[in-house]
Amino acid sequence: MAVAQIAAQKSPHRRTVLAVACGAHALHDGYTDLIYVLLPIWQTEFALSYAALGILRMLYTGAMATLQMPASMLARRFGGASLLAFGTALAAGAYLTIGLTGAGFAVLAIALVFGGAGSATQHPLASSLVSRAYDDQGARAALGTYNFSGDLGKMAVPAAVAWMLVLLPWRHAVGIVGAVGLVVALAIFALLPRDLGSARHVAAQSKSVPADTAASPIAFPLLLLIGILDSGTRMGFLAFLPFVLKDKGGGFEVIGVALTLIFAGGAAGKLACGLLGERLGVLLTVILTEGATAGGILAIHFLPLAPSLVCLPLIGLALNGTSSVLYGTVPELVTSARRERAFGLFYTGTIGSGAVAPVVYGVVGDAMGPINAIMVVAVVCLLTIPLAIALRPSLRGP
Repeated sequence: MAVAQIAAQKSPHRRTVLAVACGAHALHDGYTDLIYVLLPIWQTEFALSYAALGILRMLYTGAMATLQMPASMLARRFGGASLLAFGTALAAGAYLTIGLTGAGFAVLAIALVFGGAGSATQHPLASSLVSRAYDDQGARAALGTYNFSGDLGKMAVPAAVAWMLVLLPWRHAVGIVGAVGLVVALAIFALLPRDLGSARHVAAQSKSVPADTAASPIAFPLLLLIGILDSGTRMGFLAFLPFVLKDKGGGFEVIGVALTLIFAGGAAGKLACGLLGERLGVLLTVILTEGATAGGILAIHFLPLAPSLVCLPLIGLALNGTSSVLYGTVPELVTSARRERAFGLFYTGTIGSGAVAPVVYGVVGDAMGPINAIMVVAVVCLLTIPLAIALRPSLRGP
């Protein structure tokens, strides 16, 4: 088939891939954060300690983080679309098991492990499917849209279950969410070719597009390091923000409003900065977003409570926006055949950094206090700028 014919067919196909990937992202991120709503219920239901609740949370996120690389390798054999559908069905089945079987604590723990394993397929596989669909143009903007959809799921799924809990027993509400997940899994099977993302499909696709240009061998490690520092900055700042606001005289209701403001700004930032990165390029966008993040953190350090709250949506926009630009740059730095593995490694590194950063910054906070500790977070944030400058020669476009 001629290249022109392939290009003509690509537009509706790419929109389907993006829509399916966004739906999967929203569902899986919603599943991940739904656990926060259910933890108080499980504490009462099973008479659990706070340590046991922490273990339950760890079972899901731990399985999700550690199995992303194996999932990316399995996709080369079975196809990213097929494995994504299977993982979605596995995560949905875990919530169905919890909701509809009268599961005790042991079954609950096992189900959460399987749920996390299912969700491990989503980030590396959906990201690589979107990046291939938009290989010729618009990959950063498409991945920014995909990234934004996860925040929609984080807001929508826990909120929907919280609303259902007013009307239904908690197991029924969780069972409904699990059933919705099975519908999404069936939609993935129905809407995407079974072998999409497999080694055979990638090899066939590569014959109709220009050959991959090898980037510098240090390019992807540099991008991963930027992602690790960016994720650590985000989690470190969020860990200290409630204590900083408390020191400024804010009560619990103010802290709740503050988190809402920063999360709303963050969701908008993931979408806006993906589009911005497409126009301005990685280097300038990272300088703008990381500079704005560091400047916003410094403002929080010096300003009184009310002006600090006004700054939070803009800080959230910059704080979360960089991630869309970084995810959208992964396809530029690796060959098409290595894309699932690269996304798996990138998400594992950034998620792992987000898990470790609060502990590391907590030590800093114990030594310096929260107000001064966020200054350290701002300095670490600025370290991403020279790394982005070093990465620039390996990037396409501006």
